[in-house]
Amino acid sequence: MSNSAENAPQNPGQLQDAVQRVRAELGKVIIGQDEVINEVMIAILTRSHALLVGVPGLAKTLLISSLAESLDLSFKRIQFTPDLMPSDITGTEVIYSDPETNERQFKFLPGPIFANIILADEINRTPPKTQASMLESMQERKVTIGGEDHQLPEPFFVLATQNPIEQEGTYPLPEAQLDRFMFMIKVDYPGEEEEFQILKAYTGNEGARPNPVLGAGEILEMQRVVRDMPVADHILRYAEKLVRVTRPGSDEALEFCSKWLTWGAGPRAGLNLVLAAKANALLNGQSHVSCDDVATVAPPIFRHRIIPNFSAQSEGLTADDITSKILESVPKDRKLD
Repeated sequence: MSNSAENAPQNPGQLQDAVQRVRAELGKVIIGQDEVINEVMIAILTRSHALLVGVPGLAKTLLISSLAESLDLSFKRIQFTPDLMPSDITGTEVIYSDPETNERQFKFLPGPIFANIILADEINRTPPKTQASMLESMQERKVTIGGEDHQLPEPFFVLATQNPIEQEGTYPLPEAQLDRFMFMIKVDYPGEEEEFQILKAYTGNEGARPNPVLGAGEILEMQRVVRDMPVADHILRYAEKLVRVTRPGSDEALEFCSKWLTWGAGPRAGLNLVLAAKANALLNGQSHVSCDDVATVAPPIFRHRIIPNFSAQSEGLTADDITSKILESVPKDRKLD
């Protein structure tokens, strides 16, 4: 597959067709998980990163590696462990001796972060210093070693995983660092029929692998199409309102948000709502963004940005429960002042 953008999708219909081809290739190895795949594709189309949370054995790693194959992008897996050092991720400088001149000089050896798609496996198992190094690279899209900047390849995505049930020996990501991820994607158990198909498919000979159907150039062009999509002012107002009502103690906060939340969503949540809504609309073949698109992408955006307090936890409420109530409480179909 060529990396040229000449054949890249130029309109919603073409973009939808391109994503369907990717889905078809993923379907060769991934059974179910349609919502997870959709959210990962939105993150890619918006040049963002995602955190996948689910118990072991739900094919998180297989999904990400298969996605890299279907997109014809370079892929590296970084297994985060307590002894992982920042240089193990970013790379390091070594002393290099020129065989012709015998002159010694520093040479940069790039680390595994220099790939298009990075699987940061169990990112909460490594100390904060190493986490910070990874998250800085995600934000800046470059690595600085010895005072020299090294740009990361484009496109560049980090898809990190966390195990929600095993907390001993982990280093939870601070809220400020979680905010770097557009989505926190919840990977659930498969349905009954899906689990039957998994048992049937993966207890025999190895099946087909995905074929590359999109290249780097096409992905970059698709990201441009998403950015260029216009959004009406009342959609922006709706996204803004969703974010502002989450902030406890503010004049605009909903009563239950002040009661149940320790902290609300920041401005980056609003930016992500609009960008993700654009991508969601395009994935559905729409030429415009609706309030429904914003509401659809709100749960994985708010999941790690609104923090339930003890009162909410004592009532058995999660961030998803509170997000659902917010979506019910904020009107969609009129301009919001």
